[in-house]
Amino acid sequence: MDDDPRRELAEFLKARRTRLRPQDVGLEPGPRRRVPGLRREELALLAGVSADYYQRMEQGRDVRPSEQVLDALARALNFSAEETRHLHTLAAAARKPMRRRPRTAEVVPPTTLRLLRTMTAPTLVVGRHLDVLAWNPLAAALLGELTTLPRQARNMLWLLLQPGADLTCPDRAATVAELTAMLRTAVAADPGHSRAVELVGELAVHSVEFRTLWGRHDIEETTRGRMRIVHPLVGELTLDWDAYRLPGTTPGPMIVAYTAEEGSPDSERLQLLARLVDTPSPAAVPVGQW
Repeated sequence: MDDDPRRELAEFLKARRTRLRPQDVGLEPGPRRRVPGLRREELALLAGVSADYYQRMEQGRDVRPSEQVLDALARALNFSAEETRHLHTLAAAARKPMRRRPRTAEVVPPTTLRLLRTMTAPTLVVGRHLDVLAWNPLAAALLGELTTLPRQARNMLWLLLQPGADLTCPDRAATVAELTAMLRTAVAADPGHSRAVELVGELAVHSVEFRTLWGRHDIEETTRGRMRIVHPLVGELTLDWDAYRLPGTTPGPMIVAYTAEEGSPDSERLQLLARLVDTPSPAAVPVGQW
């Protein structure tokens, strides 16, 4: 993770430019190219900016593009609305000096902990950097007992990057890619957060897979999805998950609930797992450390 927001902006633009083919934007492929994607000059022409100005942006120099220039680049690169927002977020961070902020704990309110105790579905509270802050017993039964793990390992990405995770999560690689994109989106909103710097550094050191995905500069603001889990007691389950932001926390923790279609085999397996849960265990375990 680059400490300079200007470099983050530069790398994002470069990653997107090099994956876009000339024919994608109505240009002739032309003679044999030495590099993939569009040339800098071609993108500058499409966006209506000078090639020198755009080159300085990709070099991470002190360039402060206007909203109009950013929108023009987004159109030239065929950005989605999500990618356009991300571009503006990176540019806003690049306009001001980054200050490394001390870590402040993400607190799970007592009312949210009470809500977890009432949930009949596996439910987690996940922080902005994908740290698992609290969970109910059925979530522990589904995903593994988190209290036995060191705090740094109580992270959705960290868990799925461990050896053997493919055995319990058949779609692990796709899920890791999605979570990495979600983490990058969160980091862009607050690049000086010490937990972001620490987590990205740790994951990059320990995982070649994460380093490769991080270098792609993909982004996601996903609030729902699907996950397959092979459970040692009840077999394979395919569950839908939905994320709900806690009131007054943007960015901040989210409640993530896993459900199955009523009457389906997955629902029956989930109900069986619920009957096997050790009820005397805590109904919700707050971490309160990140």
